[in-house]
Amino acid sequence: MNRIEKSFAVLKENHKKAFVPYIMAGDGGLQTLGDKLALLEKFGATAVEVGVPFSDPVADGPTIQRAGLRALANGTTLRGIVREIEKARKTISIPIVLMTYLNPIYSYGILEFVRDIQNAGVDGCIIPDLPIEEEAIIAPELEKAEVELIRLVTMTTPLDRIKSISSKGKGFLYTVTVKGITGVRNEYDAELTNFLTSVKEVSNIPVMAGFGISSKEQIREITNYCDGVIVGSKIVDLFEQGSLDEMEDLMSVIHQESKV
Repeated sequence: MNRIEKSFAVLKENHKKAFVPYIMAGDGGLQTLGDKLALLEKFGATAVEVGVPFSDPVADGPTIQRAGLRALANGTTLRGIVREIEKARKTISIPIVLMTYLNPIYSYGILEFVRDIQNAGVDGCIIPDLPIEEEAIIAPELEKAEVELIRLVTMTTPLDRIKSISSKGKGFLYTVTVKGITGVRNEYDAELTNFLTSVKEVSNIPVMAGFGISSKEQIREITNYCDGVIVGSKIVDLFEQGSLDEMEDLMSVIHQESKV
């Protein structure tokens, strides 16, 4: 088991839910990445999703797009991010999941990319524009390197396809909770609870809900139907505002006993 599997095994044993915050590498300066990872670990993050800024994202909403543009303006590159993760890994013990698109990986070189993220201590990789039909271009290399390819499903994904996708992974299944892009939302589609329940029934790996989750109330409700949450836009906003006490309070909800 790599760090992702171990972390979820411990949570399951202790009847806890997972909280995975997302941060944009290079937002505020790439030199801040290690400190942000350390702070999120201190606040109790199960793992951290580290975003790679990209000029043409397909899944990112306005908040994360703005963070990406700030990071690009700071001269952030994928190679620079990998180097900073390698430095941070000396003191960070929680799983680190890299979120990027295919173009930066192609530009880097697939074999070189996999080698370098393995050496840096990256535990998982999310590639939103990589469908399962095309993942043979990188999935076997990631598997050999023991880096989990984290796959996504959405509310429009047929249940048989969700079952097929979940059977391929060992980390967790990224379950998109809205029909759209990332961003803070005050309410969710009425179908969401049924959707999450159905995904849990067919998935043999932990189910994580992400996109638009921004409050403790939402986290409490949603985690009744899945194994944890991924929170992106809200965390990005709180870092930009310097609202670290609010961030710690938001993340504290995962320390409560689970109802299921």
